[in-house]
Amino acid sequence: MPDQSIPQSLPETRTPVDAAEGASSEPPSPERASEGLTRRRLLGTAGATGLALGAVGGAVGYTAAPSQATPLSSIGSGEAMFHVKHQPGITQGLQARGHLVAFDLAAGAGRKEAAALLRRWSETARRLMAGEATATGDTGVAQDAGPSSLTVTFGFGNSFFARTGLEKQRPVALDPLPEFSSDHLDKARSNGDLWVQIGANDALVAFHALRAIQKDAGEAAKVRWQMNGFNRTPGATAHPMTARNLMGQLDGTRNPKPADPDFDQRIFVPAQSTKDPAWMADGSYAVVRRIRMLLDDWEKLPVTAQEQVIGRRKADGAALSGGTETTAMDLEKTDANGDLVVPINAHARITRPDQNGGAAMLRRPFSYHDGIDPDGAPDAGLLFVCWQADPLRGFVTVQRKLDRGDALSKYIRHEASGLFAVPGGAAEGEYVGQRLLEA
Repeated sequence: MPDQSIPQSLPETRTPVDAAEGASSEPPSPERASEGLTRRRLLGTAGATGLALGAVGGAVGYTAAPSQATPLSSIGSGEAMFHVKHQPGITQGLQARGHLVAFDLAAGAGRKEAAALLRRWSETARRLMAGEATATGDTGVAQDAGPSSLTVTFGFGNSFFARTGLEKQRPVALDPLPEFSSDHLDKARSNGDLWVQIGANDALVAFHALRAIQKDAGEAAKVRWQMNGFNRTPGATAHPMTARNLMGQLDGTRNPKPADPDFDQRIFVPAQSTKDPAWMADGSYAVVRRIRMLLDDWEKLPVTAQEQVIGRRKADGAALSGGTETTAMDLEKTDANGDLVVPINAHARITRPDQNGGAAMLRRPFSYHDGIDPDGAPDAGLLFVCWQADPLRGFVTVQRKLDRGDALSKYIRHEASGLFAVPGGAAEGEYVGQRLLEA
């Protein structure tokens, strides 16, 4: 779990002032009328509808709603754009709820079926991210909510290219990840032909998108594995801050930021790449790992011992060498006994880019909790997702270093893994992956 932080800004995201101001004064087109109310329009009529419901429910303790339209909340109104240079769900801030799901193409399905599927998925993602209902068969699960910063991101696994006859278009960067000593991987929950990341700041909005994507797959693809995650809800703290993981640590203090001059170079494939196929221009590579935290063992450690493992103070994320969370770590500082203040095997020391030849990746994880084992241990940890222009230079370089002596390794276990090529965003009128599938 490298020591890097998620940016707090939300690039390529817009927030309407409120539902009343955002609603169009023009009459709906016949096409729009046939769709019925969108989620956003339904919110715009919440005041009038709520008044009627309040009157009916008054006898059982409901209070009448105001007669004026109720605006979307700040959380519900957040909207990420679908047609952008880089796919959504990469540079946006952490979302409160997430679903990761991998699909395998069905027997007999090939390039034609994959293209049709990505076309369906892209249209569904575009509509849902705009706060609209799906084109057909909408379940109504999220009809009362705004877009809630929903993002849907699509990627291709190594096996996808053989299944579709596109082996010559498979990036070298998609070669299988090497084995690591901390791996205890479940193959059934690893890799896959296709990968979808869904994130939103409302759990029902996220589930609605997951269900729609699954239904769209139809007979073309079947779910291989699916994982559910969560983060702190935006606005739950007094001010924006780095998120905490289930170990209670501030997790992600040194994440690269979009404002960094070399951010795009580290995270995204350049348009004129000499080693990546043209269809990957403006795309990125996602490494996905299900990392179980051995919380019973971790929580037995006193806070001072936990801080020695991480190399940072638990309370505020500051390096043990002093200062605040953002103060540069002094790797040479020693205590009165001449010992390094930040231990040589501390997680934060080992993952620093300047200790790994400049290797960096954009971490955008979710925590997870999948119940309690028979022995009482929680099945909980981190759905680690990181983005980089080159996974060999990013994730693999850092993980090899961690494999050789990270103090945190004793308290975590990598249980599932995947690597996916995530193409650039779809232009207006395009679907994600069109430049690959229709080349």
